[in-house]
Amino acid sequence: MKTKILISASIIFLAVLKTCAQFPGIHMTAAQRATMRAQQRATHADYERMLDILHIRHMRPGANGLNPHAPNYQNTDEAKANPYPQLPNPLVSNLGVPITTPALWWKLRRGEIEQDFDRDVYGYVPRNVPKVTWKVISIKRETNHGIPIIIQRLAGEVDNSADPSITVNIPLTLTLPARASGPVPVLIHFGFNFSPAMMKALRAMLKARGVKLPPAPTGPSWQQQLLDADWGYAVLIPTSYQADNGAGLRSGIIGLANHGRPRRPYQWGALRAWAWGASRALDYLETDPAVNAHAVAIEGLSRYGKAALVTMAYDRRFAIGLIGSSGKAGAALYRRHFGEQMGNIAGEGEYHWMAGNFLKFDGPLTANDLPVDSHELIAMCAPRPIFISYGSPQVEGTWVDARGSYMAAVAADPVYELLGKRGLPAAMPAIGTALISTQIGWRQHHGGHTDIPNWPAFMRFAARFIQPPPPR
Repeated sequence: MKTKILISASIIFLAVLKTCAQFPGIHMTAAQRATMRAQQRATHADYERMLDILHIRHMRPGANGLNPHAPNYQNTDEAKANPYPQLPNPLVSNLGVPITTPALWWKLRRGEIEQDFDRDVYGYVPRNVPKVTWKVISIKRETNHGIPIIIQRLAGEVDNSADPSITVNIPLTLTLPARASGPVPVLIHFGFNFSPAMMKALRAMLKARGVKLPPAPTGPSWQQQLLDADWGYAVLIPTSYQADNGAGLRSGIIGLANHGRPRRPYQWGALRAWAWGASRALDYLETDPAVNAHAVAIEGLSRYGKAALVTMAYDRRFAIGLIGSSGKAGAALYRRHFGEQMGNIAGEGEYHWMAGNFLKFDGPLTANDLPVDSHELIAMCAPRPIFISYGSPQVEGTWVDARGSYMAAVAADPVYELLGKRGLPAAMPAIGTALISTQIGWRQHHGGHTDIPNWPAFMRFAARFIQPPPPR
């Protein structure tokens, strides 16, 4: 009997693209298969090289999220979910100094937390990252749902004079309402890059294998909701400047900054690189007089939800964030034993998101040895507003650990309070209940792995902080 699973199209597509050589339903040429095998070999070699550098001989396996009969099937029992209940205190310095004033937070503690994340979690960004020069490729006027818009297609050309063998460009599409009477807020959306033909083929293959795809969303799209509220939006494809695999660590912006050499354990991974690209997009938006650069938001789902949270935490110019189903390496606590585990993030399929040093915490060390946890990544966003979005565990699944993210957001509340803002209440609300009167917003919708059903709540949340100019 076929098991039907309701899951978001975007995540299915990513998973299938990474392993599509195994699926005869998707035609691949011999050259494409050879390229994929070469990528897998290069990833494996890089992963093994990092383990050797760190003197790690054994990694604990991650959780299995698909087969309930597997010996390492994901834990979904709350009674076993918190083996390390004591979290690092964001308001006590590394030398034990209590952080009792905003001045101490800004001058001492926030910097300590950032350095810990740099060293052991996301990696340091090199000081010599090349400059990005933005060029306008085209400008055209259209109408979207009756709203006149201006679409700019841009290219961020990264200076590769230090290593001409590596070329990096950042494509960005900026859409602005043409009727605005002044500079407008803009949301940067971490997007996927799937052609219509690819999506059609994947849908057909998945349907044939008994996978139940989510129905088409009803109501206005997220783009229309933004335009209706007199916002603009920019679509940024992270994999255009840093690949989503270990083989790509010697190319893209990480490889260019490192002159094509393999990473060292403390250097940045893909999540930090994707966040770097969002910051460079914001650099451009700061030069556009039609954009209110003090009201720029960042949004992403799943791995891009992780990247959106990293972006908010590290770049204080971003005014607000929508963090969709980010799970481990995003908003969910590392110290939780529920759903996805350290072994998954530190495994060969995802290690490239992180600093090499992160692998130690699934080898000789454990999550409890991390000097930080995700509540402190959320705290780095303070006092700016963020909205954390998840779906229903019954539909989205338990892999992303929504409760672990809520616990992290509550644990970040003391920092928000120190800075004069309100965080979330301790009790997690029922599914469908939107918490938007606090500085950290929250909502679980009744659907799957998507943030689309939570967009109306996010727009109400954002309206508390950002007021667009009235239309002409």
